[in-house]
Amino acid sequence: MQIYLPIAEVSVNAFLLFGLGGMVGILSGMFGVGGGFLMTPLLFFIGIPPAVAVATEANQIVASSFSGVLAHFRRRTVDLKMGGVLLVGGLTGAALGVVVFNYLKSLGQVDLLVKLCYVVFLGVIGSLMFIESVRALRKSRKGGAGAPKRRQRGWIHALPFKMRFRTSGLYISIIPPLIVGLFVGVLSAIMGVGGGFIMVPAMIYLLGMPTKVVVGTSLFQIIFVTGFTTMLHATTNYTVDVVLAVLLLVGGVVGAQIGTVIGARMPAEQLRVLLAALVLVVCGKLALDLLLQPAELFSLGDAGGH
Repeated sequence: MQIYLPIAEVSVNAFLLFGLGGMVGILSGMFGVGGGFLMTPLLFFIGIPPAVAVATEANQIVASSFSGVLAHFRRRTVDLKMGGVLLVGGLTGAALGVVVFNYLKSLGQVDLLVKLCYVVFLGVIGSLMFIESVRALRKSRKGGAGAPKRRQRGWIHALPFKMRFRTSGLYISIIPPLIVGLFVGVLSAIMGVGGGFIMVPAMIYLLGMPTKVVVGTSLFQIIFVTGFTTMLHATTNYTVDVVLAVLLLVGGVVGAQIGTVIGARMPAEQLRVLLAALVLVVCGKLALDLLLQPAELFSLGDAGGH
């Protein structure tokens, strides 16, 4: 069933969009990520303009993340205090990111730069996550501690402005969470992602949070940052396609509930390996699309030119 997307100005299959939304919703519930790192490139692949994909996907992430976080609230695996600190940084970063996005759009290079950002960030983060996850998996099979060891003392513990986060069992400075939130907020505005693919490993390996609390807390922060990002894009760029957003949203809400059930039954180490592998696969596809010669070539020039 083909439908026309007024803002994107393309026709696509409605069931395809619904299926993509459901698949990304499952990932959201399983891994604690908004799913934008996967959905936005998939929208590129089916012909949605990058500027529209970025702005609209931020809207879909709100729904899938909200659906997923409800299940984590029931399990009491959401650190609201940590989520609030991350949120302050995230909202600030989102506002800054929209300003940068508008500037890139005015230069006419936003499509290329968005795709390059995806290749760089997904390649680096995916590689680091995969290496660390494989190490953790090997340790668990040898009978060692399956979860990454949290350092008792480090440079984070020497920073000022400390706060106690009881749900996570931490007493650390609020500066690292603020910086992580700020960085993820910028990425949310420029790349149309929730930032979970950076947020989750940062919360585990940098802040030292328990894996079971990380997923719910990440989703909690993602809801508000992506919602704020969507509002800014809609009022400044006019690139939010409501028809596209609704189809992705419905699939995402259904998929998030399924993903939460699947994630609760799988070991944390296996979840991290799967997430890292997905990030690398998407990165490889985007890199190929940028490097390979397109099927149709177009050139612009003056009539009667050389």
